[in-house]
Amino acid sequence: MQTDLNAPLDHEMEKASNSYLMSLLALLVGAPLPIINLIATLIFYLGNRRSTYFVRWHCTQALLSQLSVFFLNSYGFWWTISIMFTDATLTNEYVAYVVTVGLFNVFEFISTLYSAIEVRKGKHVRWWIIGDITDQLVKEHS
Repeated sequence: MQTDLNAPLDHEMEKASNSYLMSLLALLVGAPLPIINLIATLIFYLGNRRSTYFVRWHCTQALLSQLSVFFLNSYGFWWTISIMFTDATLTNEYVAYVVTVGLFNVFEFISTLYSAIEVRKGKHVRWWIIGDITDQLVKEHS
């Protein structure tokens, strides 16, 4: 079993890269519903959770990134729904939140695309904060 992060095999690089691409593909399919990205990434993670360390690590990091975006997007989604279908009004706080979440999503999209490309080349990409959490969750099997 390959466990060296510096020397993943070709099929490992492809699977790890696909973990990031899965969320991008799901974004195109289910853009207005934040849960779609999370479910797609979770399914890919579950299918690869017994794979090599390199693949498991990147599947977990992709899942954690989608989880963080899910909470932000869900709150914005339901806030928007409440404005559309209730007496709630458009406020400066709402606009600021939507702009902030939009920028966060653009940053996450670019980071995910970059990670998919670099991981496919066999490079180990660690996201700030999420990489440390991933280290704690994914242990190398002996």
